[in-house]
Amino acid sequence: MQKDSDFTVKTKYWHGLEDGRVQCDLCPRFCKLKEGQRGLCFVRANQDNQIVLTTYGRSSGFCIDPIEKKPLNHFLPGTPVLSFGTAGCNLACKFCQNWDISKSREIDTLASKASPQTIAEQAKKLNCRSVAYTYNDPVIFHEYAIDVAAACRELGIKSVAVSAGYICDEPRIEFFNAMDAANIDLKAFTEEFYHKLTGAHLQPVLDTLLYLKHETRVWFEITTLLIPGHNDSDAELQEMSEWIMQNLGPDVPLHFSAFHPDWKMLDVPSTPAATLSRAREIAMRTGLRYVYTGNVHDKAGSSSYCHQCGHLLIERDWYELGQWGLDANGCCENCGTYLPGMFEAKAGNWGARRSPVFISDKSA
Repeated sequence: MQKDSDFTVKTKYWHGLEDGRVQCDLCPRFCKLKEGQRGLCFVRANQDNQIVLTTYGRSSGFCIDPIEKKPLNHFLPGTPVLSFGTAGCNLACKFCQNWDISKSREIDTLASKASPQTIAEQAKKLNCRSVAYTYNDPVIFHEYAIDVAAACRELGIKSVAVSAGYICDEPRIEFFNAMDAANIDLKAFTEEFYHKLTGAHLQPVLDTLLYLKHETRVWFEITTLLIPGHNDSDAELQEMSEWIMQNLGPDVPLHFSAFHPDWKMLDVPSTPAATLSRAREIAMRTGLRYVYTGNVHDKAGSSSYCHQCGHLLIERDWYELGQWGLDANGCCENCGTYLPGMFEAKAGNWGARRSPVFISDKSA
């Protein structure tokens, strides 16, 4: 990676315009920037008539989380994941629940300085099976995330992208080629919602889901935050579930998560637990086999069951695992049906702990 300074690196997804501006081609926002201007994401800027990433090697902090918190229910259950993000975001969600990081315009937010090699080595030392690029969208720190993933892969550490999937075709290929798993935030299933509440568009996100399913071996799951009165109607939930079933198949896990008032939507009430249960029922009636509820205490809705015989495969109580009904090959111990995902012979025992850690080096 070619660095212009300690934290600034040159990027390749951009082109010059006839009016002297430079267009960023990383995501479908296509920010057109004059010299010195930053894109909506805040971290990519026009410097010397080229797009640079200004936050390479800088993080808003590190924390060891349960992998189920990402949320990923079918990827190394019970194991710890080293999580980090940077600042900024390429969406403008009015309901952002990490707004203090994703909407940050303060360089002080990026308190930790760590090279890709340091992150990988620390993940190994901390016995984390994976590293998650999360808290804000890793698409915008594309170059840094890919370099960290490469360093992790050399040490046998998996990489997890927690993303809204808002990325253009060419950088999408490079980005997900570096990842082992992903959770894609499908924020709603209408263009109106995306346009009014996120400042983005629906189709590029659907394109990312189609790409992951049909052109990669990345394990991925989908999360939809249900916001009362905005994306929780039976009709929209039915349409979304049918699209997933027809285009991605029945085995992609779908998480319905509860909204709480935040950022610029403080006047919207929290999502009732009954709404999540209703959404789960609609999706499962459509044929989706692994549908979960999140951000509420719902043991049944957060546990995994065999779609063939109904046997309890992975019991979850918040982020704590209970009964384990899989054999060493990831199959139902009762009937032998395979549970899609990435599983080890035994579940991890990290539990619900969330442990902030300090990671830094002088070479970042």
